Amino acid sequence: MEKAMQQSHGIGYKEYSRKLEKRLEVEKRREKEYQKSRQITAEVDRQLFK
Repeated sequence: MEKAMQQSHGIGYKEYSRKLEKRLEVEKRREKEYQKSRQITAEVDRQLFK
């Protein structure tokens, strides 16, 4: 889990769990990536099911 956090977000889990500011940054970035993937999925669905 530590390695995944480091690779995905550039911080370790220990720092993520200790610092609220860092946690909020990571969660905001995750939400943005999630919304982007939903948008891409919706676009692909529109193209496939015209």
